[in-house]
Amino acid sequence: MALKVNDKYLASFVSEHEYKGIQPAVTAAHETLAAKNGLGNDFLGWTTLPADYDKDEFARIKAAAEKIKKNSEVLIVIGIGGSYLGARAVIEAVKSSLYNSLKKDTPEIYFIGNTISPTYLNEVISLVEGRDFSVNIISKSGTTTEPALAFRVFRELLEKKYGADGAKERIFATTDAKKGTLKELSDKNGYETFVIPDNVGGRFSVLTAVGLLPIAVAGCDIDALMNGAAAAMNDYNDPDINKNDCYKYAALRNILYRKGRAVEMLVAYEPSFAMMNEWFKQ
Repeated sequence: MALKVNDKYLASFVSEHEYKGIQPAVTAAHETLAAKNGLGNDFLGWTTLPADYDKDEFARIKAAAEKIKKNSEVLIVIGIGGSYLGARAVIEAVKSSLYNSLKKDTPEIYFIGNTISPTYLNEVISLVEGRDFSVNIISKSGTTTEPALAFRVFRELLEKKYGADGAKERIFATTDAKKGTLKELSDKNGYETFVIPDNVGGRFSVLTAVGLLPIAVAGCDIDALMNGAAAAMNDYNDPDINKNDCYKYAALRNILYRKGRAVEMLVAYEPSFAMMNEWFKQ
């Protein structure tokens, strides 16, 4: 069932003239996105990502997820902002907001590195005591404070528990393809690495290894996810706001914003959608 934008309560706020009048601006924005020649065009890889992605890396992601599912009871995902919100949003929406508490045949997944709280860090450390676990560190540079600190702690835990050789089989780094502190450390120590594309910003990276590895470990069908995204990419490629609900929503919000309606309330009465809201807010 496709979601639709319900605008029946907007009649007293947005006139037909205003609605029709914004179509040229929407068409121009659509053409700029398609041509990838506007401001910020260096980060528009997400617009075609569902159809244009590295199939070999995608296969490696699935293989790594199976490896983690077989040898780990817990996966620790270390990242901040878009490096964790997308994956957590999808896992909770598809599985449950109580994913870690429910009976399942996939590892528990805990997200850290998005805070410097020692209390939270120690609580997660206690959750892996006496259990087999793996780590997915997600950072373009490897120098962002919160993820770097969390990774240092959990890398030491892995090396203490499994030894250096055993630990490297349980550390998966999602980072820059060629440069950066994390990439250098991963190559030096033999960690398996996945790529954060240069042209995809963090908040749009859920369909890259950033999101796909944790999502696959949770038992979600990432082939179906990519196929659905590809279908949506085609469905929402029409600039006509009467045929494209994404553009319709954006157009209505823009009209309201210009009229001083600058505050939007995003509400989810389903707990499993709470992290979708957090992702959306970013």
